[in-house]
Amino acid sequence: MPKIIAQKEDWIKLGYQLFSQKGISGIVIETMAKELSCNKSSFYWHFKSKKEFINDLVTYWVEIETLQIISNTEKERSIKDKVNSFLKVAFKKEPYLEFIFFLKRYAKNHSEIQQVIDDIDAKRLAYSAKLFEELGYSEEMAVIKARVFYNYLIGYHEMIKNKKQSKNYLIEVKNDLNHFLNLENI
Repeated sequence: MPKIIAQKEDWIKLGYQLFSQKGISGIVIETMAKELSCNKSSFYWHFKSKKEFINDLVTYWVEIETLQIISNTEKERSIKDKVNSFLKVAFKKEPYLEFIFFLKRYAKNHSEIQQVIDDIDAKRLAYSAKLFEELGYSEEMAVIKARVFYNYLIGYHEMIKNKKQSKNYLIEVKNDLNHFLNLENI
């Protein structure tokens, strides 16, 4: 039995970082093993294949970039606090922002990954619509506002990905959103 130096979580976190930087070409087991100061047999102790590893990376991404955000937002008591919490985390520039862009490129040849992306987009849209309904909008209007919001979010991140984010990003985002989503009381 091999001596396990790197834990499964270590591989996932490093893989998430590297995939965010280079996409699938960043996932080189030997290079990752060196980075983790272990043998590449450690990788195969935790994962049967590179494909399984990628699937685990996607699961990790779903958990931290969607499920945790929704869960943390739902802990807030008022709708105003929920929306503010949601906006703060959704628009915060993070170091691994490119993960989704590389994942979409990878999904072109992997329909099961595209299905996960589609499911997450639907989950994010549904949650955003739920927040708009809690703000008092009809179900139909909430769905429309959620789509506009989500498109703005994607565009926002695309525009700032190679720039330093303003310290006042949340104020700026709220001002922008207010022009087409009427969130002036948030």
